[in-house]
Amino acid sequence: MDAEKLRLAKQAETLGKGIEGIQRKLANENFVTRAPAEVVQRERDRLADLQAELAVVEESRKALG
Repeated sequence: MDAEKLRLAKQAETLGKGIEGIQRKLANENFVTRAPAEVVQRERDRLADLQAELAVVEESRKALG
């Protein structure tokens, strides 16, 4: 049980860092204006995927107590 809690905590931390990185990239006006639209959309999609995955991990952590 403790090992699973640690695994989920580490996974949540990794996802959080990934989310922060993408958010910084999307907040950069130079990136958004200079990058091809497909690249910007791909980053937005990745952000949404990571946020959804983080929500699942957080639910699992709550379920474990």
